[in-house]
Amino acid sequence: MSDYSLISDYKHIETYKESFNDLAMQVFQLNFKEWYNKGFWNDNYVCYSYLDGDQVIANASVSKMIVNINGKDYKALQVGTFMTHPAYRNQGLAAKLMNHIIQTYEKEYDFIYLYANDTVLDFYPKFGFERVQESSFCLLASDLKKQVGQKSVLRKLDVENEADYFVMKEFAAKRIPVSSRLGVKDSEHLLMFYFLLAFRDAIYYVEEEDVIVLLEREDDELHVFDLVSKKPVDIEAVISHLVLPETAIIHFHFMPDSENEKIQSALMITTDDVLFVRPSLKMETEHFRFPLTSHA
Repeated sequence: MSDYSLISDYKHIETYKESFNDLAMQVFQLNFKEWYNKGFWNDNYVCYSYLDGDQVIANASVSKMIVNINGKDYKALQVGTFMTHPAYRNQGLAAKLMNHIIQTYEKEYDFIYLYANDTVLDFYPKFGFERVQESSFCLLASDLKKQVGQKSVLRKLDVENEADYFVMKEFAAKRIPVSSRLGVKDSEHLLMFYFLLAFRDAIYYVEEEDVIVLLEREDDELHVFDLVSKKPVDIEAVISHLVLPETAIIHFHFMPDSENEKIQSALMITTDDVLFVRPSLKMETEHFRFPLTSHA
């Protein structure tokens, strides 16, 4: 390997930040610029990158998380944004970054976790990560126990609108975990990433429940990606505002807080994001799922 330099935590260094973004655009077609220009690259998101001169050629980032499982907080570190410039691949840079991150953080955190696509499933076990199978959660609309008499008007939020953006920012800063069974705290930087990039056109405010919902509809299916609230909400009351006459099934992309025994759970056989954890994570239930909007 050539004499590349390893740098980290360079959110205030414009040259490196721009180069990081150039690499993300090339590898993932993701533009972080609006996200970090608005101030959401905070101390909870740290990049570890190799430089060739002033160019970021390989990166792995960590997100410092508080994961709440059944009321208990865990210090967790999520590794993500693994990327290597095509001209610098097959030099072991990703492995060196992973080893450095593990050595830096493993004694400080309860567990380290990450999500991987199916092209690199053999890579992470080499570093002591164990593959963990998550579950899907869904509910037939006909099995909703709570129906509201008067549906709240869904107001679509626009990140370009100053008032709407203020609402999103406030909710992201003050949100509580989406589920008491498995949720995350202090993840404003991640949620704003989803608001600004991933779900920019799928953000709605339910005034009656004072909650922001990330949702998409696909024929007779309703996909609920997140419920962002500053106080506990009745999930079925919120959902009842969202269902349309043609809605047949609701898919939850998190572990729903509900006692409705009709909620169906099943191990996810096929998924674009495979969970790996180090050391192994012992859950009290067979079926669980980290909230989608907590994926880094």
